[in-house]
Amino acid sequence: MGPVPVLSLVRGPPAQRAARAADVMVDVTKWPLFSLMGPEALASVRRACVFGSSANEAIYITYDDERLLETTWTRMSPVLPPHAQVHVFGLNCSSCLGTGDSQSTIVPKKLDFLSGRKVTSLSYGSGPHVLLATADGELFSWGHNGYSQLGNGTTNQGVSPGLVSATLLNKKVVQVACGSHHSMALTDSGEVYAWGYNNCGQVGSGSTANQSTPRRVSICLQNKVAVGIVCSQTSSLAVVDNGEVYGWGYNGNGQLGLGNNGNQLTPCRLVGLQGLCVQQLVCGYAHCLALTDEGELFAWGANTYGQLGTGNKSNQLSPVQVLAERERVVEVAACHSTHTSAARTQSGQVFMWGQCRGQSLVLPHLTHFSCTDDVFACFASPSVMWRPLALEHDDFLTVAQSLKKEFDNPETADLKFCVDGKYIYVHKAVLKIRCEHFRSMFQSHWNEDMKEVIEVDQFSYPVYRSFLEFLYTDQVELPPEDAIGLLDLATSYCENRLKRLCQHIIKRGITVDNAFSLLAAAVRYDAEDLEEFCFKFCVNHLTEVTQTAAFWQVDGNLLKDFICRASRCGAFRN
Repeated sequence: MGPVPVLSLVRGPPAQRAARAADVMVDVTKWPLFSLMGPEALASVRRACVFGSSANEAIYITYDDERLLETTWTRMSPVLPPHAQVHVFGLNCSSCLGTGDSQSTIVPKKLDFLSGRKVTSLSYGSGPHVLLATADGELFSWGHNGYSQLGNGTTNQGVSPGLVSATLLNKKVVQVACGSHHSMALTDSGEVYAWGYNNCGQVGSGSTANQSTPRRVSICLQNKVAVGIVCSQTSSLAVVDNGEVYGWGYNGNGQLGLGNNGNQLTPCRLVGLQGLCVQQLVCGYAHCLALTDEGELFAWGANTYGQLGTGNKSNQLSPVQVLAERERVVEVAACHSTHTSAARTQSGQVFMWGQCRGQSLVLPHLTHFSCTDDVFACFASPSVMWRPLALEHDDFLTVAQSLKKEFDNPETADLKFCVDGKYIYVHKAVLKIRCEHFRSMFQSHWNEDMKEVIEVDQFSYPVYRSFLEFLYTDQVELPPEDAIGLLDLATSYCENRLKRLCQHIIKRGITVDNAFSLLAAAVRYDAEDLEEFCFKFCVNHLTEVTQTAAFWQVDGNLLKDFICRASRCGAFRN
């Protein structure tokens, strides 16, 4: 399992930084846990994070004061307005949900202890354990604590959020980061604190003894002002205000980027990035990605799955440039529970590489995604989030959504159809744009062009309404029996795509009782593919189909043709 190992140091005023962070919108239901929630509950989610060894835990934040929608930002970390509520659900391994017990829950529970607090930073480790910092600078921890990674001086599991106060009483924490079983905190004055598991020196204390409470990482950073911190599994890194990068801890795969593979018990500067100003730094399981203020991407560390994007699987002990031939990179992504990497360019192209759904991509692969978060939802194993998602909800509608909203709206319509005595309100321009039949109809020499109401008597109301709605939405929702009528309309109006959709609905809804009726319809409307499908279904269920009313009510010639065809297929052999 991993943390949310993101350090983003975008320069510029808060409003400008916030705008850059909201460049893309993310669908949180791409993570299976959130697909369990209904639309109303999803609409209230403002921040979300999926974590756990199998992406089986989730934490999300809502707020109920809609008057306070403006968001302030600190180092690209969203600060929630008052009345924030923290909710959790999932498997609850090692009590990482903080609900006071070890019981799993598929129904979200509210962490009352954190109600009303503004969350500025969130991270998680492999146990898993969770760190959460508030706008007031308070630091809370809960979950797995076998190595004192909760920083409370014990190794007792934290079943509820606890305040980490030792040595941090008068400090204001602005960012947190978790390794597998160690933790780090960054204060507003640029001081770095670390604690927990220290077998490789990842706490930066100069020894390999575990650290049960937060301890300042002072050696080599004493006179430096850190502006960001990140962790891989058993390594730690920090960026200082001049863009230099320092690393310490495990280095067996070169993940510290120092040019060797020896562990470091205290911070060491990455000389391979000398002269560069690092703007964003992220860590994977055992590799790192750095983005400079000029949009250059560098990678180093483990490369078993091609996660460095260099075209091979050889580890790199020093930073190497990636995507050099591409346009400026504006965001990089990695998560220390995965071996996956991603990047987004200035034009919005999203690349991924490394371990992606079991495959090893050794070179950056251009995806169809609009944000790096989708890479981890769809291709990472486990499909955790590489950072907490900021979900902004507004009233903006896409063109497709606007069209769908205006269908059958009498307030904006300029034409209505009367079918079976019922009206359907539409827009003449939309019909002309979407359908050749209406382009021909609405010409000056056609009577219909002058009418405000058009009577339709050859099709039923459900069928014709569904057809008109299809022109607005590209979607059809009808039972298979009504889809037969819509198939007739699609054939008459030469709407081939609609014809295919009807056939799909009929195939999906075929049963023993309606199979022969559907076969008859397919024959009548020359839908050869559908006819073959229905015929095979009838033959495979011959005994049951021949006992239905539909079988004996069909035209005699069709019945004869079916019997002859079924006989040739051997349906009546003893």
